[in-house]
Amino acid sequence: MSTSTSAVDNILAAADREWRALGIHRRDRVTLAADLRAELEAAAADGLNPAELLGADPTEFTLRIAEEAGVERTPPRYGQVLGVATAGAMLSLVVGYLVVISLHQAFVAAFDLPRSVHVPLWLAAGVFYGGVAAVVVAGAVLAVRIALRDAPHIRHTTARMTLLLPPAIAAAIATATAFAWSLNFPLTPLAIVAEAAIVLAAFLAATALARRWSVTAAG
Repeated sequence: MSTSTSAVDNILAAADREWRALGIHRRDRVTLAADLRAELEAAAADGLNPAELLGADPTEFTLRIAEEAGVERTPPRYGQVLGVATAGAMLSLVVGYLVVISLHQAFVAAFDLPRSVHVPLWLAAGVFYGGVAAVVVAGAVLAVRIALRDAPHIRHTTARMTLLLPPAIAAAIATATAFAWSLNFPLTPLAIVAEAAIVLAAFLAATALARRWSVTAAG
């Protein structure tokens, strides 16, 4: 591979990242990349450095190309999606807690097992955390789907949230549990905040990835 070809490939890779960040559809990114490659290779054939075509601000250059081509852009609106998803998850947790408290006696009567029956700890923990995760995912997905129903590609976003959030939360819970186990399960505020932060970070990352996936793969 020649030096000029490597330089063109590096420039195209950087341009594609910028176009993704701008919310340009995959189909349009392919077209823009093909046109830009032709220009860069023609410049290289004339003995010019392909990087010189980008000027001092490559980001501005890639944005100008997209604007001149008139391609469709979908604003990611990450802040709105993350904020609404988090609010929906928290609201669903509060509502779920109130429901459990109000129906406590009914739950006790329904799941009261004989003393001779010993439920494995891992099973009890799995049911508890699984129920909490299901409530969180349902609340976040419904909140985004309803509150941001007019946002572009929001249906795809919620579908991908449903796909990505459960494994992300499960992995985060396992990580937080391992962290607590390594410290002998302290109940200090700092440890509890750290465990909650692990789960929250995974929740936000999965939600942002779902939105990015929907925006950049659209079209």
